[in-house]
Amino acid sequence: MKTLVIEDDAKILDFLDLGLKGAGFEVDVARNGDDGLSKILKNKYAIIILDIMLPGIDGLSILRKLRSEKITTPVLILSAKASLEEKISGLEIGGDDYMVKPFAFAELLARIQALIRRSFASTAFPETKLVYGDLAMDLEKREVFRDGIKISLQVKEFTLLDYLMRNPEKVITKTLILEKVWGYDFDPQTNVVDVLVCRLRNKIDKDFKEKIIQTHRGVGYVLKQN
Repeated sequence: MKTLVIEDDAKILDFLDLGLKGAGFEVDVARNGDDGLSKILKNKYAIIILDIMLPGIDGLSILRKLRSEKITTPVLILSAKASLEEKISGLEIGGDDYMVKPFAFAELLARIQALIRRSFASTAFPETKLVYGDLAMDLEKREVFRDGIKISLQVKEFTLLDYLMRNPEKVITKTLILEKVWGYDFDPQTNVVDVLVCRLRNKIDKDFKEKIIQTHRGVGYVLKQN
């Protein structure tokens, strides 16, 4: 499988290049953000390992760009920034996992393999459309409509709605949402889920009489018609 590593630290880059090749990956490398973005736009990768602090365009800007281009390749953010706010920011923009330097290669490899498995599972036998009441989602075109009105969603909003629509009328806990949408082991007390649900609700429910994203206080959320 083809992997892109975007990292400006020569020792870390060489370490990852050697380790990933030893694990059977085909590896492309980029030592600055501009070269990394160019490679992403020209090639198809199974996974991208992305540093945040880079010469040229920074890692978060790269992430915004590729998600705006509808490139859904899993991205593992690798960063020296360890604060919860930094992690949340990276994952909300479109990262799929976040590891802090220094790291153990065995753990990084396990996370890469988990991300690739999830990515393959979601595309191996894809559904093309999901429908619940007057809400419709076109998975190929990544478009959402409610009562025929097109609704623009960001990447994580789309992923959350996808998950809710695959599990209609089932209460989904915050912990499950953290796992399925971010694939990251956050403290369940963080409000990142509440913030994302609020953003999604403002787009899906705000202009409609029937509110279908409902809260089960202290438990989670459910997609349900009244």
